[in-house]
This record gives sequence, structure tokens and C-alpha cells, in this order.
Amino acid sequence: MFMSLEVKKIIFPAAGLGTRFLPLSKAVPKEFLPLADAPMISYVVEEAKQAGVDEMIFVVNESNKNVVDYFKRDEKLEELLEQRGAKEILENLQKIYKGLENITVSSVTQPLPKGDGDAILRAEKRVDKSAVAVAFFDDVFIAKTPPLVQLLNIFRTSQKTVVGLKRTAPEKLPFYGVVKTEKIANNLYKIKDIVEKPLLNQAPSDLALCSRYILTEDIFRYLKKTQPNAKGEIILAEALKLMLADGKMIYGYEIEGEWLECGNTQDWLKTNLVLCLRHPKYGAALKEWIKKIK
Repeated sequence: MFMSLEVKKIIFPAAGLGTRFLPLSKAVPKEFLPLADAPMISYVVEEAKQAGVDEMIFVVNESNKNVVDYFKRDEKLEELLEQRGAKEILENLQKIYKGLENITVSSVTQPLPKGDGDAILRAEKRVDKSAVAVAFFDDVFIAKTPPLVQLLNIFRTSQKTVVGLKRTAPEKLPFYGVVKTEKIANNLYKIKDIVEKPLLNQAPSDLALCSRYILTEDIFRYLKKTQPNAKGEIILAEALKLMLADGKMIYGYEIEGEWLECGNTQDWLKTNLVLCLRHPKYGAALKEWIKKIK
């Protein structure tokens, strides 16, 4: 009897050194850099909540283990704000915890930054032989249906690995994994090959992997078989290539919605500006203020 697998756990790799953001990231971990009035990491956590997960696993480095603490209630601070009558500030604070009441939030350590594949491997025991979602916090999406939900809709039908895709400008393709595909339906593709950070004239398409994945449990076996690259890193895309070589089916879904990148300082500044100007409370005032700047 066929039993449909549900995805109830998500891995957030958050152990990178943030070198592209130095010296800023020396003082503030990359995942806590602001986007409008919230830290970067809160956007993908909100997306995961909407996807219905019941456990969030953060992969962190040795020097930054306070990610999980951010999502814990601070009852003393709440009590102080209530005593001071700071109702609006209290409500903003409590937004952090809303929707997390029945979700387990935990962390595992990645001692050295040895690639996104190594980060995912660190969470293997927490996943416990089940399909798992993976999302990276430095990509933000503005979409009617959250990207993880879009991918889960494909997974529930196929029960196969599903990767998120977005069309990318040619000059940015060398920074991403780029896929060779066979179109199956609207926005849905069969992945035939993945080229990691291709030269401009070697990109097989303009569809790039965009940091949202639903991975079947066999990903861990393939990650263990993946050879480290020249930097000593285990790369998720290379493990997916091994799966393809073994005849495993991998689907790609072109995510509907706007993709806002935060992988380097310039992209983060652009995304921050966009979200600030669109903010329901501050956006209008900021737009008026910008008109006055000479």
C-alpha cells in the first residue's frame, strides 16, 4: 500500500562566516542583518510556519549559537513593556513567537564552514529518516503562496525531491547552480543536469537553483558519497547530480513570486530598500523623505 510522506521538518543552514558582508558581519551575524524592521532570518522562518512544519533545525557555527534564543519568549522583557504601557512595542515583539507555540526549534553545530551539503548532513540525526525541507535565509520571496508551500504541493503528488528554480539574468548565472531541464507542465520541469557556478557560455539554461528544497531521505546517503571540492566543501548541488546519475527523479519548480536576493552587501541593500519602501507603516513616509534628498 502506497503511503504518502509528509514533510514536517526544515533545516536552516546558518553557519556561514558572512565574509561577503565584512566588516559588518564581524559585529552582526549575517542572519540578523535587518530587512526593514525585522532580521533577515525571520522572513524564511515565517515562510516555514506557513508551510506547516513542526520542527525547525538551525545549523549554526561555534561562535553564534544565539539564533534559537531569538525565537524564545522573553517573559521579563514582555512584563516590563506591559508595565510601561508600551503596547505597540510589545505587540511587535510578540510577532516573533506567533505561530511557534507548537513548533520545536533546535540547533546543531557545524564546526567549520565546509559547504551547504555538510551543513545539511549535520542535521541528519534530527531528521530521522524522513523527507525534509531546506531553506536558506539569504533569499527572500514575495509571493501569494509561500515558495515552500509551492514545492510541497509538487512533493505531495510526486513523493520525489523538488528544487526551487527562478529565471536569472545571464550575468548572475556564474554565482548559482544552473539546471538543464525537460519541461513537463507549467512551471514544472524534470531536472536532467546541474552545473554549479557555470561560465557564462556554459550555462545550460537561465533557470537557477534558488535556495528552497524538498529533499527525500536518501539525500543524506548521497551527501556522504559527495567528494569535497577544491575548498574542502561538500556541495548540495553535487549530491543532487549523483542522484541524477543513479537515475533518481528530481523535479524543478519555477517558483511564482518575486525573488529578492541578499547574498552580498549590494543585493542586501537593494532588498532592504525595497522592503522599507513597501512597508505598510513606514513606506509612505520614507518615499516622501527620499524625494527631498538631493
